[in-house]
Formats: sequence, structure tokens, C-alpha cells
Amino acid sequence: MEVFAWIFDPSAWMALLTLSIMEIVLGIDNIIFIAVLVSKLPEHLRQKARILGLALAMITRIALLSLIFVLSKLTAPLFSIGEFAISGRDLVLFLGGLFLIYKATIEIHQMAQGDEQAQNITYTNAFGLVLIQIALLDIVFSLDSVITAVGMAENIAVMVFAIIIAVGVMMLASKSISEFVEQNPTIKILALAFLILIGVVLVADGLHFHIPKGYLYFAIAFSLGVECINLWLSKKHNKKSLRTNDTTSINPTMRDSHK
Repeated sequence: MEVFAWIFDPSAWMALLTLSIMEIVLGIDNIIFIAVLVSKLPEHLRQKARILGLALAMITRIALLSLIFVLSKLTAPLFSIGEFAISGRDLVLFLGGLFLIYKATIEIHQMAQGDEQAQNITYTNAFGLVLIQIALLDIVFSLDSVITAVGMAENIAVMVFAIIIAVGVMMLASKSISEFVEQNPTIKILALAFLILIGVVLVADGLHFHIPKGYLYFAIAFSLGVECINLWLSKKHNKKSLRTNDTTSINPTMRDSHK
């Protein structure tokens, strides 16, 4: 079975793990948007809408992935500029890379400035319309992550499994994931930095300059490791500061009692 040949490829498993993490982190905005939409529904329908909304989002994301993946495999030259032949795959990778660089740069700028764009969307209490809005708007939210998947893996089965795993995790732990990213904004900054890096790789690939994906995986794994250590040290430092403050506040009270 050629579809499952990737199971015996260690690099495919690395791509699956990396893509699953990236899909989860980059899907945080989608989780928040779904939470806003379902909040307009009656209490007893919210959990159902959240689960069905994420399921529809998964379906639309896989459909979008399949379309972009097929286009990216069109290697026959469409036109030439001098001796430089340009195929459908080159266009998808080049334009997709530029989109990722633009998207990530804008997001980082907005986070640095503290800007929050207002969502001029009319909400409705109709259960079906809420699900339709989730499915359609997920195409916009997931475009960057889908292009990222195409840029990071070469087997569409790996990409589909990564999306299924990510959506499954989001269904089970949407509240916990949202709270973690909100409390640790550096994680989202790191994911956006990965987008810029992947965008550069896609643009280079579209210009026929192939960069081995092993370098990309190493950079991502190394950065995540450093960030995890940083978060651990920050929490440890905060606990130590709290203990110091508690000791300082207790000592004056003890001195006053001795007087």
C-alpha cells in the first residue's frame, strides 16, 4: 500500500509530529473564534456546536489541503521567463511562501503593537448558520497552516493525519490550549517565526533553490527546546520571588510582635 509507505519512514514521523504541533498552535485563533460564535447559542447547544464546528473545520481544511497539494504537484512548465521555466508547483510554492511571510510578519507586528482587529461579523442564534460560518471562515484561518503543511511534508497522508490529530486534540483540550497560549505569548511568537522560516523555504523552492527539510526540522526542534527551558526557568524564578516576598512580609510582623 503506497499510501501507508510513509509509516516506515522516520522523517515522515518527524514531519507528522512537527505538523501536528504546528497545526495545534496555529489553530488557537480558530478555537477562540469558534468560542465567540458558540457563545451566541443557548447553553445546551454550545458543546455540540463546538465539536461539530471543529469537525467541519477539519473537513474544509482537508479539502483545501488536497486542492493545494494537487496544484503543487503540477510540474509541467506553464510559461518561461528567459531560460527559467515556471510550473504550477513553482507558483503555488512561491506565492504561498510570500503569503506565509506576509501573514506572520503582520501577526507579529499586531502582537507587538497590541492591536486587535475588530470582527465586523453579524452573529446569529441559528445553530446551522453558526456551523456554516465556522466551516467557511476556517478556510481563511487555516490557509497559512495548510500551506505550511505542504511546505513541510511531501506525503499528503502525513498532512491529513496531522490535521486529524490536531483537530482531535483541540476537541479534547480547547480550553486548556487557549489558556496556555494566552499565558505564554512567546509560544505563539515562536510559531509565527516558524512561519517566516517556512515561507522562506517555500519561496526558495519555488525559485528552484531546494533547502533540505532536515535543516528546518532541526531549527524548529532546537527553538522549541530553548523555549521550553526558558518557560521552566521563568516559572522557577517566579516561585522563588514569591517565596522571597512572603518572607519579607512576614519578618516585619515578627519584629513588631517582639516589640
